[in-house]
Amino acid sequence: MSSNDEAPRETQLDHTLRPHRWDEYVGQEHVKQNLRVLLAAARERAHAPEHTLLYGPPGLGKTTLAHLIAEELGAPLKSTAGPVIERVGDLAAVLTNLEPGSVLFIDEIHRMNKAVEEVLYPAMEAGKLDIIIGKGPSARTIELQLPPFTLIGATTRIGLISSPLRSRFSGGVFQLNFYTTEEIGTIIRRSAGILHTEIDDAAVQKIAERSRKTPRTANYLLKRARDVAQLDRSMITAAVSERALAMLGIDEAGLLPSDRKILAALIEKFNGGPVGLKTLAAASAEEEQTIEDVYEPYLLQEGFIERTPRGRMVTERARAHIAHTA
Repeated sequence: MSSNDEAPRETQLDHTLRPHRWDEYVGQEHVKQNLRVLLAAARERAHAPEHTLLYGPPGLGKTTLAHLIAEELGAPLKSTAGPVIERVGDLAAVLTNLEPGSVLFIDEIHRMNKAVEEVLYPAMEAGKLDIIIGKGPSARTIELQLPPFTLIGATTRIGLISSPLRSRFSGGVFQLNFYTTEEIGTIIRRSAGILHTEIDDAAVQKIAERSRKTPRTANYLLKRARDVAQLDRSMITAAVSERALAMLGIDEAGLLPSDRKILAALIEKFNGGPVGLKTLAAASAEEEQTIEDVYEPYLLQEGFIERTPRGRMVTERARAHIAHTA
């Protein structure tokens, strides 16, 4: 099988593992409770639910919640991403093709073009789209009435959402938090059942502890452990999962090689910091946005780094961990 064939199959598998009912969605109880009240009240009023913004690190379930909202409403879901909507015409094409009651999910909404964002305001508030035809003195505005819809925005960078856009999410702005090890364990067991893969409790615990408190990572590690178990013709045991994790370079704290490279750069090149993000990115050969969105949230959560007004600093835990794993 070619790598080109493998990518779509992996995507289909991820979709299969995604919860399709509220009772299958583990964790984020506060967010789920608020969303279910919002949806139930909207159904009683026979109105489209108000627009909602979800934020938090990658892999915590923002996209899954958008799918669940659409399924709860029995409404079609249209998914796109902020960087894809480059021009006003792109947004107009998306909005005018929505069916009444649709759920529009915009991932990475903080990366939307500001000119496009301003056109989105009246669409969210009044259900209309103002399009300017022509240029100069002959320019004229055409107002298009849009069908009722619900916008679900998702972002990993809530600070980059402008105040005017944030204020238009009248349904609420909800933060998704990291999961507990117990919640991740529940997710792993459910996913293993869907994959028809046997796994023992020790393996569940080992994978859960190294999943960065994130369901997406947990499912990824489970699939890689399944691969090793399949070749061994065995179930997933603690030993099998340990081998899979070692092959991926994931240590006992759940740190990836890139995490350790960032920490090592801070310690070895800057004596632990503080150091600015741009300098750290250059020293570790990682992009600034990747450090902020992918690596830093977990490193902060687990107490490996601190953010100060002067830049990033490592903690004593980071020094001890890098010394131990070196």
